[in-house]
Amino acid sequence: MDDAISTYSPITAGLLPLRSIDVRVARAGKTLLDGVSLVMSAGGPTVIMGPNGAGKSLLLRVLHGLVAPDSGAVVWGAGVDPSVAGRRSAMVFQRPTLLRRSVIANIEFVLLHRPRAARRQTASDILARAQLAHLAASPARLLSGGEQQRLAMARALASYPEVLFLDEPTASLDPASTAAVEQMVRTAAEGGTKVVLVTHDAGQARRLAADVVFLERGRVVEVTPAASFFSAPQSDAARAYLAGELRL
Repeated sequence: MDDAISTYSPITAGLLPLRSIDVRVARAGKTLLDGVSLVMSAGGPTVIMGPNGAGKSLLLRVLHGLVAPDSGAVVWGAGVDPSVAGRRSAMVFQRPTLLRRSVIANIEFVLLHRPRAARRQTASDILARAQLAHLAASPARLLSGGEQQRLAMARALASYPEVLFLDEPTASLDPASTAAVEQMVRTAAEGGTKVVLVTHDAGQARRLAADVVFLERGRVVEVTPAASFFSAPQSDAARAYLAGELRL
């Protein structure tokens, strides 16, 4: 997968920095996000970590605009309109959400603004880089789990997003598929896309993260460069988590 999506250059719409300002979300009387304030700037991948129930996936959905906070705000760049941000960002979930169409039709769907001939050629090129060209005519739902996730990643990257949100994209994949997806993440980040990734996998976070946001019980416990987080976490909660001792 070394050249997966190898010619990659996002169109900058000024989405960064991305800010969450005192974001709060509650459901059924339980606070799930409790005053989350973050600034995510251009650069390498930001990895969000924390125990189960810490609010990681919910925070990703709030940042992407899929869930509205009960209070607080998410602000894109210098006041970028949320509708513009939605067109210039993308999200891939743990379980791929694919169209009940062929593999190539899934890619072409995000290229509808292009002329038909150009759309088919671009989709073919993207599939080749994701090593899925031989499956172009296959129904997407018949792919293996790893192939489906690679297709979901390729489809997200086909729109050249400025920000890419990933919610545990390799949680159920085998090592080879995980390595393939991680290479796609690296290539996108190297091309200028801001990647925001939720993962439980400390090894994956070590391989990919530029910085780490650590959540516990819906609160930001620390935000630190990845090297510092893994060598000398600042909080008791993060130290316990990395030692496998923190549970909710």
